[in-house]
Amino acid sequence: MEISEIRKAFTEKRFRYTKHGAEQRIKRRITSEEIEQAILNGEIIEDYPVDKYGPSCLIYGETTQGRPLHIQVAFYPMISIVTVYEPSPEEWVNNKMRKSKNTRR
Repeated sequence: MEISEIRKAFTEKRFRYTKHGAEQRIKRRITSEEIEQAILNGEIIEDYPVDKYGPSCLIYGETTQGRPLHIQVAFYPMISIVTVYEPSPEEWVNNKMRKSKNTRR
């Protein structure tokens, strides 16, 4: 799936949250508006063609306030938010590339 298709689904409100995605959004105090903002200006940074939720990807984007977010989105049977979080500097380089296990502290 292309980022343009994911963005279109969000602007048309054709998506849902998995139970885990909803719980993580609430626990981490991330609003639906922030998720939509991050997706609308974000990019796919990882693909997961074989995942327990079905084909999915990880999107990195920022809110209008500059808050960095990672959003895992599954594609089947419809666009689903699997999880959402702020990337940790200990695990990510520039919020887009995973650090190798050897460079993590």
